[in-house]
Amino acid sequence: MNKEDLRPAYYSLGLLVFVLLIGTIGYIIIEGYTLLDAVFMTIITVATVGFREVQPLSTSGKVFTSVLIVFSFGTFAYAATTFTRYIISGVFRNYFKINKVKSKIEKLTNHVIIVGYGRNGAQAVEELVDHNIPCVIIDNREDKIAEVQENPLLLFIQGDPSQDEVLEQAQVLKAKSLISVLPSDEENLFVVLTVREMNPNINIISRAFNLNTIKKLRAAGADNVILPDKIAGQRMAKMVAQPDVIEFLDYILLQETKDVSLEEISCKGIAECFATNTIGELDLRNLTSALIIGLKRSDGAYIFNPPADTYLTSSDQLFVLGKPEEIASLKQILRGKNLTQFV
Repeated sequence: MNKEDLRPAYYSLGLLVFVLLIGTIGYIIIEGYTLLDAVFMTIITVATVGFREVQPLSTSGKVFTSVLIVFSFGTFAYAATTFTRYIISGVFRNYFKINKVKSKIEKLTNHVIIVGYGRNGAQAVEELVDHNIPCVIIDNREDKIAEVQENPLLLFIQGDPSQDEVLEQAQVLKAKSLISVLPSDEENLFVVLTVREMNPNINIISRAFNLNTIKKLRAAGADNVILPDKIAGQRMAKMVAQPDVIEFLDYILLQETKDVSLEEISCKGIAECFATNTIGELDLRNLTSALIIGLKRSDGAYIFNPPADTYLTSSDQLFVLGKPEEIASLKQILRGKNLTQFV
């Protein structure tokens, strides 16, 4: 909802204030009332509640009161109708709800911005919420925003995502990532260009529909470009060639129960003992039961199934498979807890 939606309310409120001012000033000048008496007389006249006047009116006062009643009756009826319609239709409720959402967005940092709330966007939001990652949805379509509003936990902005003002409202300067899943390559390209110019450090992921667009999106500033059709085709072929592998990965990555999960763990701030002891010497597998299946070095190199003689550094990223409590235990160990024998 924008200011245009509240314009009738502003008009009706302005008219009421104008009538109150005219009535108050008129009674002060014509009848010599005090300010309080003039305000009181104006209110009971406009509201037509039937109270007696503060003091007997002069002929001029009666004429003024008659004109005030005729003029204010239509104004009061218009204002009452306008505010009643807003209350019944929920306009005020939505207005305050949107302001509350804006207030929450202003406090965000290291969040993810989802541009476009179609099928892919909705799936991305669901996954981020499932991992407790704060996100903001930007979409210009009223039906999509109405769909988002059904979930009170989601934060949203209705507007053109290619406009700097809208992206600033989404706190793009403080966001860690942006996912653009608009319905055309041209729209995604323009968003990527705009966002990259505003925040050179943000991680940008964009959807593409044509292979020829990938280079353009990367040149515009996208860190990763996803082709849903290509991924879907590869997945269907894998389900024919390696059905059990796909089923196993789906169980790990897409299960709702979260009995076991595959997580990425940063080694930033790891305990000093990791500088002098290998993974094997620390006996992480037996201590936590979590399985380190991969490692990413600072130069982007991947090590699959790191051997026991591998040393960890603070710039590494671990890929760990295990139950939630096992992974939590490994995170504690990385911070130096439960490893006193090596410290």
